[in-house]
Amino acid sequence: MVLGLLLVGVAALAMIRYFGVGQVLGARADQTHALDAAAYSGALVQARALNLLSFINRAQVGHQVAMAHLTTLGAWALFGGHEARQLVQGNPPAYLIAMMFGASHGAAYASAARAAGRETAAAGFGALAQAYAGHDRLVHDTLFKAQQDIVTNLRQSRDEAMTLVLNRSYPDENYSLKVSDDGLDDYLAQHGGLSLSGFITDVVARFVFLAPRNETMRNAWMVNPRCPHMRHELRRRGDTRLESDGRWSSTDTQSYHALRSNKWIGCYYREYAMGWGWIAGQHATGNDMPHVQNPPDNFAAQDFWRWVHAHTDWDIFSGSANPLANSRAVAQRPLWSMRGLPRYFDVRQAGQAKPLYFSAHLVRAIASGERVHTYSAAETYFQRPQARADRRLERQNLFNPYWQARLAISPALRHSMKVGA
Repeated sequence: MVLGLLLVGVAALAMIRYFGVGQVLGARADQTHALDAAAYSGALVQARALNLLSFINRAQVGHQVAMAHLTTLGAWALFGGHEARQLVQGNPPAYLIAMMFGASHGAAYASAARAAGRETAAAGFGALAQAYAGHDRLVHDTLFKAQQDIVTNLRQSRDEAMTLVLNRSYPDENYSLKVSDDGLDDYLAQHGGLSLSGFITDVVARFVFLAPRNETMRNAWMVNPRCPHMRHELRRRGDTRLESDGRWSSTDTQSYHALRSNKWIGCYYREYAMGWGWIAGQHATGNDMPHVQNPPDNFAAQDFWRWVHAHTDWDIFSGSANPLANSRAVAQRPLWSMRGLPRYFDVRQAGQAKPLYFSAHLVRAIASGERVHTYSAAETYFQRPQARADRRLERQNLFNPYWQARLAISPALRHSMKVGA
């Protein structure tokens, strides 16, 4: 009888022990699932943040394309308004342009009458300048500051999301969560806007409207036997570019270069500026195009060629520019507010080959008083939904929103796998 009671007692103790072990194992399994869900949620927050940063960077590039178009429209508005004035003054007359270079060019010059007054849209207070300023404020004061806020608060947002998920499993919040192996600090880098110049230049090169506007027409017949190879020329010049300081500029000019000759200098080109316009940043000098400050309105007081020799170094014999039109464009340039390319965030060079990883350690006391430790890890990684058309490998970046989340191997599990091996 006594032996039977002893056996029953031993069996009861064993059952209690196994019940306790079962409780621990069950708690550990539940805790592992909860921590995995929290870790995945944290990685998902990171992925969404990086994708949002990517969308903002793409928006920044889109705004630069818009600003390039506005700059070009501004130069065209100035060009059209000034050409309309020259047309009215008959300097030169439209019929002369048609006779020299064909009816289409004459008609194009005559159509400038419809652009009369358009230059006001490009003035510093005009609609185009105000639209440009609106984009400028948006890229610097809204989009970049939004990026700063996202990057600054990313760790806190991730950790809060993980805590929120854990609280659903453990409303009493009786646990301790530690996130480690966090590569966030060294993963992202802020860059100056100028480092993006080459990329933006490549993007705007896709737009025909922003392409160089250069064309030279020559009349068909010989003008002067002293220089039988030379002709009257109609030179259209224009381009839109991103300057070295990150500000947009656009130039549009057109001049009639009449072939003249005298006994002192022989054959030369006498320029008649027809249209001009230049939009650029406040500190732009125009040194990359031949011009002088404050050119005369006319040459009644001094021959054109004498004035050129006295005040400039222009090539009026074989040059291809419109220096007089350039000079008037520089002298009459309106002031647009331009702050240049905005700063932006991208993946740091050292992080371009690895995911954004972190591990998590959760400790919680169960009913028996025992403290249960569980481990998990997750990462945010970059993966295109499909291969590039050119089959080239694309490094992870913050311009394509291809960031995703997944669970990863925790350091504790990695260590146990090594020990087991």
